Amino acid sequence: MDKEKLKFYELKAEVIQAAAHPIRLAVIEFLAEGEQCVCDIVTYVGAQRSNVSRHLAVMLRAGILECRKEGLKVIYSLKTPCIVEFLGCVEEVLKERMKSQTALLSRLA
Repeated sequence: MDKEKLKFYELKAEVIQAAAHPIRLAVIEFLAEGEQCVCDIVTYVGAQRSNVSRHLAVMLRAGILECRKEGLKVIYSLKTPCIVEFLGCVEEVLKERMKSQTALLSRLA
């Protein structure tokens, strides 16, 4: 594999890693409904504001989110809403895995 291709895979991995946390996944799914104030995000995920802010910063750096100021509020939105489709694909993988495990358990019983 050439260096450019490898670098591209590394960049893809960075984006996936930036989403790979339960709080971040919850934020992404919450923002799929539209832009939200950080105060509403904190309430939705049920975590400390400082913790949520760190997670938001990770996703901003990765290019998953964007934000804007509205008075004193900071409003976040998905920069690339197609990430929700990726998460839908992850759910399909989980469903298939569950089916396989259920089938295996059925054969063993």
